[in-house]
Amino acid sequence: MTKRNFTVIENEWIMLKDGTRLAARIWMPEGTDQAPVPAVFEYLPYRKRDGTCLRDESTYPVFAEAGIAGIRVDIRGSGESDGVIDGEYTPRELADGCELIEWIAAQSWSNGNVGMMGISWGGFNCLQVAALKPPALKAVISIASTVDRYNDDIHYKNGTHLSAQLSWAATMLAYQSRAPDPALVGDRWKEMWLERLENEPFFMEEWLEHQRRDEFWKHGSISEDFGDFPVPALVIAGWADGYRNTPIKAIEGLGDKAKAMIGPWVHKYPHFAWPKPRADFHGEAIAWWNKWLRDEDTGAEKLPQMRAYIQDGPKPSLRREFDPGFWIAKDEWQQPEMQSYYIDQFGGLAEGMPIAGATDQDVYLKSPLDTGTASGEWFTLKPDAEMAGDQRVDDAGSLVFETLPLEKAITALGQPVLTVEVACDEDWANLIARIVDIHADGTATRVTFGVLNLAHRDGNAEPKAMEKGKKTQIRLVLDALGYNFREGHRIRLSLSTAYWPMVLPAPGDPGLTIDRASIGLALPLLGEHQRISVPEPENPDPLPKYIDLEPGETARNVVRDLTNGVTDYTIYEDTGLSQHPDTGLSTRQIRDEIWSIVDGDPLSMSGTSTWTCDMQRDNINLRTISVATIACTRDEWLISASVNAFEGDEEIFEKSFDKRIPRDFM
Repeated sequence: MTKRNFTVIENEWIMLKDGTRLAARIWMPEGTDQAPVPAVFEYLPYRKRDGTCLRDESTYPVFAEAGIAGIRVDIRGSGESDGVIDGEYTPRELADGCELIEWIAAQSWSNGNVGMMGISWGGFNCLQVAALKPPALKAVISIASTVDRYNDDIHYKNGTHLSAQLSWAATMLAYQSRAPDPALVGDRWKEMWLERLENEPFFMEEWLEHQRRDEFWKHGSISEDFGDFPVPALVIAGWADGYRNTPIKAIEGLGDKAKAMIGPWVHKYPHFAWPKPRADFHGEAIAWWNKWLRDEDTGAEKLPQMRAYIQDGPKPSLRREFDPGFWIAKDEWQQPEMQSYYIDQFGGLAEGMPIAGATDQDVYLKSPLDTGTASGEWFTLKPDAEMAGDQRVDDAGSLVFETLPLEKAITALGQPVLTVEVACDEDWANLIARIVDIHADGTATRVTFGVLNLAHRDGNAEPKAMEKGKKTQIRLVLDALGYNFREGHRIRLSLSTAYWPMVLPAPGDPGLTIDRASIGLALPLLGEHQRISVPEPENPDPLPKYIDLEPGETARNVVRDLTNGVTDYTIYEDTGLSQHPDTGLSTRQIRDEIWSIVDGDPLSMSGTSTWTCDMQRDNINLRTISVATIACTRDEWLISASVNAFEGDEEIFEKSFDKRIPRDFM
């Protein structure tokens, strides 16, 4: 295929019907005056000018060379767009998205067909906008997203409270506090900046006011009505990321409208993600767009419903460069056959079903509160200590059961299910289950995990207290896996009541009485499939190169004060100062985060996330420092936030607030 020439429009103002100007960066193929082209639209709050420019510049030129226009728009109140953001996936955001699609389709260079894509926020809102059925939107590509905002995002998971909620609220506070680029918006830049600083919300306040799966979370969750979803969706995720369930849920809910791909990756686009092997996302996407936006015979509609990379015994390491494994395809996804395990008389994990009527084998479990320091991040951006480490450190605080060395390999794809009878000391506790691959040398790789606030055992909309001391049957669906347990390895089931700092603790630190005789683990088998190859990108280093002015730094540490029983988990991420060679804009972001807990005292839990963001060019030197914190009492969440903004050495803005929010089975 001949590559087209194209032009880049650095900033195009799109006027909404209410008079708000949104800022767009456009990659436009040549020749549209003779032959209009389809367009792909991505819509984010992450700043096209200096936030997503690296990945945008790796993809949209390739689309433009293939005759597809790329439209990257800053959400209202972010980047160079007017206004103030009003939250996450709000009705106004989605309505603006529909209006933008209408604008794109009406342009003289457009053939009237629009696709929408994105990763994370953009992966979410392309599904959500599609569900509103704007007529010109014909297909989506959604990466690292969710169909269920309550259970598969950074806020809550089966009623447990994820620490990522603070981390992400702090991130958004930092991102939304930054100034627009004066080179694009002109003399209004400072007025726009001060308006944002004054009026931007602290997202976590709203999130904590909805601790159950209520209408707030149902909004934007397309799982509420899969049958009404109108367009084809290519749904992509990575096993190393927290959003790994979405491709399976999408094809189960959307049927033939959806195609799934799951690789070994962290939270990145597949053509530059880690661990390798990567996938040729550009080729995948262009075939998808040409089918649904041009009606070309690219075979996109004939793709297998599921393509998945089966990990073949990767070990945790300081950096996961490459995961051994193989690609498989299933033309049609069906519920997998489940292989059952139970706990035998010797305390081992054995193939078979729990024995009905077996004598109770009660064991008491109360994990140290700092069990979980090898959990890594909930969503991962780098294949280093953000990924789960060797699980032996967390297994020391867990109740573990494992098989004998496997006589033959077992290959699994799908979501495992744990059933168990437990009695709780209080109204509720957290239960965490992990499936771990034990290598011949004892190295322990976390394959998947699941978490449950026991008050949410029968659903997330109306939690109910446990009856203290009474055994209750629990069913816990773990996150999806695609994994080959090799011959000679052992499969370990690890249960704990803590998984800190990823999961914040219950207020009473209750223990659980677990009936070992009741434990059943169902592992989804791979079943019928084809081995396939998935093309890798031709360019092994697809991201553009910027000018490094000052180096970055990454550090992640666990410090245990053995005298005072305090564990601190610290994260330091400095991007370094880099300059875009074309715009001359230099930026830097520093995340400095600490989580702390005292042994035996769940109410000692605290988290503080501090962000410093710099923006420099010739005569401008802008900085914001934002701080977000969380602590708790038995009955309340205690949150605070502050933002300070500087122009040169002068502080031009400061605000702070504190809020107490009642805990609701949280």
